[in-house]
Amino acid sequence: MSSPWNRQLPESILRAAFSDAEQGAFWSRTQPPRDPHAPLEGILEGDLCIIGGGFTGLWAALYAKEQSPERSVILLEQARCGSGASSRNGGFLNYSLTHGVENGRSRFPDELDVIERLGMQNFNELTADLERHRIDAELELTGELAVAVTSGQLGELEARAAAAVDRTAEFLDREAMQAEIHSPLYLGGLWRHEGAALVNPAKLAEGLRQAAVAAGVVIHEHSSVRRLRNGARGLEAITEAGLVRADRMLLGTSAYRPLLPAIGRYIAPVYDYVLVTEPLTDEQLDAIGWRRRQGVSDAGNQFHYYRLTADNRILWGGYEAVYRYGGPVGPELDDDESTFMALASNFFTNFPQLKGVRFTHRWGGAIDTCSRFSVFFGRAFRGRAVYALGYTGLGVGATRFGARTGLDLLYGRQSEATALRFVRRRPVPFPPEPLRSAVIQLTRNRLAAADRTGRRGLWLRSLDRLGLGFDS
Repeated sequence: MSSPWNRQLPESILRAAFSDAEQGAFWSRTQPPRDPHAPLEGILEGDLCIIGGGFTGLWAALYAKEQSPERSVILLEQARCGSGASSRNGGFLNYSLTHGVENGRSRFPDELDVIERLGMQNFNELTADLERHRIDAELELTGELAVAVTSGQLGELEARAAAAVDRTAEFLDREAMQAEIHSPLYLGGLWRHEGAALVNPAKLAEGLRQAAVAAGVVIHEHSSVRRLRNGARGLEAITEAGLVRADRMLLGTSAYRPLLPAIGRYIAPVYDYVLVTEPLTDEQLDAIGWRRRQGVSDAGNQFHYYRLTADNRILWGGYEAVYRYGGPVGPELDDDESTFMALASNFFTNFPQLKGVRFTHRWGGAIDTCSRFSVFFGRAFRGRAVYALGYTGLGVGATRFGARTGLDLLYGRQSEATALRFVRRRPVPFPPEPLRSAVIQLTRNRLAAADRTGRRGLWLRSLDRLGLGFDS
């Protein structure tokens, strides 16, 4: 079985399509400029210190104030709030807490019904929170399409539909799929109608920041935490120019440098890359259909995700999950020409009717991948610090659950979620280097082979039995 993505245009045409693209996340450009919060200087004391100003940290700050308005909450962010993974993703808002129901069933079969219910509850409460806090995140309740581009993928989607794995999903045969979106690759699809939506992630992050400030949260940006320590009068987060002393701390540091040694065992920073087109004309939109504006991903192991923006650009990302030896994270890795070449080639293979369209933005960003593909929690300093990490690319919705559950663990509050093995147990750790890189690169190779052959070989089946995985 050959890959449907092997049809390449000449390199000169592909490179020209993105060579003039701005290097930087498109979503951030949809926001008006604002003055940054002042960096931390000197010593500041509070009840709760949150480290990380992405979705997890901002949701946690809001929840902490909602529970106890008198609680003093300090949030430290190394750059600007929302500038990391929170504004570099595709803006897919999904109810799932387990990176999809199939992954949840394979890892937490006895708890899946509860996890699924909590996930849908979290999704519905999140959309209600947007209204309550008057956050205009460009929410579109369009649902999501998983599309089959090989016969093997089509069989998998048909089996999922027949088994009612997703009770709100509708199977689309080739004709029905082509009626939704026109691509010569599509053999069918599965349309999830509920529990899936689209947002502008940068506007969501900015709305959460504004709501946190209105609630009384103190934010310091450009305040990278160098280390944590247990001081005589509380936990201390030390930055270059200051120190925060607090009774408790919550870490939402995603794929960035681990502040606790244990975190590094469980997180593999994986880079994902994205292209965004110029706004499509009415004629171009007619050529591809897509009138119901669903979010889309193809159903392979190496998969693309794509969607329309508010001004009718196509955001096209994914496919290559890039891990580099040692797991470095930094702005110098946000640009990768070979990956953009592959993305552009696959884009025009998927939508040949859009030949000549140019890309205006290109960027990359690190994903906090863990071996079970879903958020996990851990404690440090005898339970006075808690971390919530490992969303593996499906965190726009799950970060709200991670923030609230992390705070419940931090303050000893019992809930339906904190009783779950899903919350109480951490994933299987990744091996140390150099074995980590070798395992990840071999797994990437075997995932690509599985997409070509339709068979999950011995290596992938062995990882499945061990509870190890690699994804973005």
